[in-house]
Amino acid sequence: MINITIVAVGNLKEKFSVDAESEYLKRLSAFCKIKVTEIKEFNKLQNIELIKEKEGEEILKHISGYPILLDIGGESMSSEALSKNIEKLSMLHSSLTFIIGGSYGVSDKVKNICKQKISFSKMTFPHNLFRIMLLEQLYRAFTIINGKSYHK
Repeated sequence: MINITIVAVGNLKEKFSVDAESEYLKRLSAFCKIKVTEIKEFNKLQNIELIKEKEGEEILKHISGYPILLDIGGESMSSEALSKNIEKLSMLHSSLTFIIGGSYGVSDKVKNICKQKISFSKMTFPHNLFRIMLLEQLYRAFTIINGKSYHK
């Protein structure tokens, strides 16, 4: 069973987001060992590069296994392609780390260490919503891999 870590800058604030995350974590536990690690936001700093650097230092502490950055400039893929990607990576690596950066993105250090960059869309989403979207897509990918009827 593969280990998946989601490293996300910021925390979930709304109850509906917390509830949705809990539900997907419960569903995903049938397919993988999964955990979410929240990184403190450094938005009170004035300098954007310093914010990205400080958040990046914290992100780097929590990367285990194969690092994948969720990035607007990354590769777009269908749910089916994501499932094939995860299936292939799970044969090569015992753990994957998905990284969701802060409001200003991530530092070059984080970008450079990531082996893969994936984009869900050219649109910008609130972090709380995107976290749920990532969990849903991971759940969908595992149901595809395991031949379950969730994916249509």
